[in-house]
Amino acid sequence: MFQLSFQLALFRLSLSHPRRSSGPFGPPPPASLPGPYGSTTAPPTTSSSPARSSRSSTPPGPAVEPALDRISPFLSHDVVESVVREQRDRARCFRFLLWAMRDRRFRVWDSHRLVVGMLAEEDGALDVYWRVLEEVSSCGLPIVSDAFLVLISAYWEMGMAEKAVDAFGRMRDFDCEPNVYTYNKIMHIIWRKQLMWLALAIYNKMAKSDCLPNRATYTILIDGFCKSGKIKDALKMFDEMTLRGISPNERTYTIVVAGLCQAKSTDHAYKLFESMRESGCSPDSVTYNVLLDGFCKAGKIDEALLVLPTFAKEGYALGLKGYSTLLNGLFKAGRYDEVDVWYRRMVKEEVIPDVTLYAIMIRGWSNAGRMEDAMNMLEEMTQRGLIPNSYCYNAIVKGFCDLGLLDKARSLQLEISQRDSIHDACTYTILICGMCRNGLVEEARQIFDEMEKHGCLPSVVTFNALMDGLCKAGELKEAHLLLHKMEIGRNPSILLRLSQGSKRGVDSESLKEMVSQLCESGLILKAYQLLIRLANSGVVPSIETYNTLINGFCKAGELTAARNLLKELQMKGLADSVTYATLIDGLQRADREEEAFEVFDKMERVGCSPSSSVYKCLITWSCRRRKLPLAFSLWLKYLNNLPGRDDRTLKVAEEHFEKGEVEQAVRQLLQLEMSLKDFDLAPYNIFLVGMCQASRIEEALKIFLLLKENRLDISYTSCSTLLPALCKEGNLDASVEVFRHMLERGLHVKFRHCNQLLRSLLLSNDRWQWAFGLIDKMESLGLKFHLYESTESLLYRRSNTRNLEQAAPG
Repeated sequence: MFQLSFQLALFRLSLSHPRRSSGPFGPPPPASLPGPYGSTTAPPTTSSSPARSSRSSTPPGPAVEPALDRISPFLSHDVVESVVREQRDRARCFRFLLWAMRDRRFRVWDSHRLVVGMLAEEDGALDVYWRVLEEVSSCGLPIVSDAFLVLISAYWEMGMAEKAVDAFGRMRDFDCEPNVYTYNKIMHIIWRKQLMWLALAIYNKMAKSDCLPNRATYTILIDGFCKSGKIKDALKMFDEMTLRGISPNERTYTIVVAGLCQAKSTDHAYKLFESMRESGCSPDSVTYNVLLDGFCKAGKIDEALLVLPTFAKEGYALGLKGYSTLLNGLFKAGRYDEVDVWYRRMVKEEVIPDVTLYAIMIRGWSNAGRMEDAMNMLEEMTQRGLIPNSYCYNAIVKGFCDLGLLDKARSLQLEISQRDSIHDACTYTILICGMCRNGLVEEARQIFDEMEKHGCLPSVVTFNALMDGLCKAGELKEAHLLLHKMEIGRNPSILLRLSQGSKRGVDSESLKEMVSQLCESGLILKAYQLLIRLANSGVVPSIETYNTLINGFCKAGELTAARNLLKELQMKGLADSVTYATLIDGLQRADREEEAFEVFDKMERVGCSPSSSVYKCLITWSCRRRKLPLAFSLWLKYLNNLPGRDDRTLKVAEEHFEKGEVEQAVRQLLQLEMSLKDFDLAPYNIFLVGMCQASRIEEALKIFLLLKENRLDISYTSCSTLLPALCKEGNLDASVEVFRHMLERGLHVKFRHCNQLLRSLLLSNDRWQWAFGLIDKMESLGLKFHLYESTESLLYRRSNTRNLEQAAPG
């Protein structure tokens, strides 16, 4: 009975798709589907050819779904998958599939992947699928979201992201509401195209449609935020996820750990890693490698080596990825002896190096100036049968350039290009950088022209390198012309925007709002096309390009030109924290403090979070102008914006400072920051120097002693500013302590400061013998020092006095 009913259902289904001799998948698309959609694409969505017109032009076949409904209780997902796999008539297959998708019992991922494969790999399958969708809809039958999920997935698998977005947007034409899986798929696709604004707009649309997000939804968005450098937004999304009662899995945790490491917040990353383990979610090898990479990139090699035994107890083995990460970190930290140790250990453990690891080794030795070791690695690599890639050769070219061996670098580049017929833009860029760094701007320009002749298009980095050289050579006019060449010579779409007058661009907030409105109106494809056009507009100036030129203008005192360029960047939504920091520093140097703070306020209003460099610039200049309360308030504001800082502690520190208790204020801040292990010492050194500049030497000394007590790095500028100030104040005990600290840390003491201290000691009644001790200390360290004539005269007199005292009886 079952077989009879099932065959009857299939027979009824076949009536809706009578065979014709047009092809293996049934009849061709109806005549109302003209243009490019007649072969492998979806029906057009333009207003001149609405979707429903094609459905009404083809009379629907008899509905077979009622017959299938009657036998539904006797079917299983295995039977459904068997029919989908074995039915050669794709029109019948898809009609049956659309019916089966309505029943949750038949929805399995194996069937989903099977259909995606059919649509992506078989010629004409997409046309047949769209036609079946039209027919089912014309019969007044519901179409579930999964019907579009397989379609969107197939387009993405074929590399047709725009068609995937179009299919998602057309769901409303079929009265089909997306479910969470369809929303997740389209957000994943859009994020992979790096269109985060559009992904967020779709997420907001999802929230308004009462479709509840799941773990995958949050993971996709968190990943997007992290990779876009928006770690605060990622953490907010992570918190929202947990508040909804959705537990993160190992992938979600790993993504956030990676984001925190990328944001140089390794302390926070490790705490999250520990929370992950405590929650019962076991880290995998990817998580361990991400955390190890975070420590290494932050320069915390000792911390990385410290956690390795713990990781090993939990089953983690370094492997090729782990060794690559660790060796790269050791190179960056300049710990070359340990590089050799770990490389030999890797070989002993029979971990076979790949091209990537050799590229790390070659680059590491090249950056260290050890070109012989780099060349040995290149030879070892080829002996293993591995072919060096452009990264390996470029590392060696750069190594020669860094050593000033430009002829060798140029010869190697010519050898590679002649032997392999490869003209790599990165190689040319390295040579241009090397030439510009050595003041050979004209030679750099010749190489730039040469690469274009060989059909090797300069990248944004190439333009930036040459522009930086031109700016440093004082050729601002040439640099500005190069910028216009980037904007206009290679990019007609930008030329069009530039010719549109004052409204030629929109800022980032306006663009974000525009994308949101398009999504709300269901015009998701239009929003996608808008963002893709902006992203694919050719070789356009990067933010680094503009920042280089702004820096050049500021140093040349052309601040009006710098401000005009900033306005242009703001209209394009490109200005970043470095842009603002560069202009703020330029305005401060020109003694235009009020304008500098106007730019700072504007920066916060447009939503560009000031980086530490912006705050440090403002703090430095406020200290130089002896505006210490302003400098301290900026410092506290900066700390307040960092994760993990306690508001109460900051408030207590502020109260101490207002009472004039500087030592207590700094101690409070140090206790807070040292517990986090990832704080920036620069503001403490800036404030120490500022105290000296404001003639508050005693308070500057207290900051020095606090930093020394906690074994923190005291900058050369701090020491060389504090030392003469203490001598001038007559505080010889503290002067000697600072002097000895500089000697022990290998910091160079200026000749005039050395002579100043020695003279002050020699002129004192009870400290003059200390001068001889300091001279002995410098000689034992092999330091060269020059004594002024007045110092030598005092030293001679005191030496005679000492000799007489030693010769005197008793």
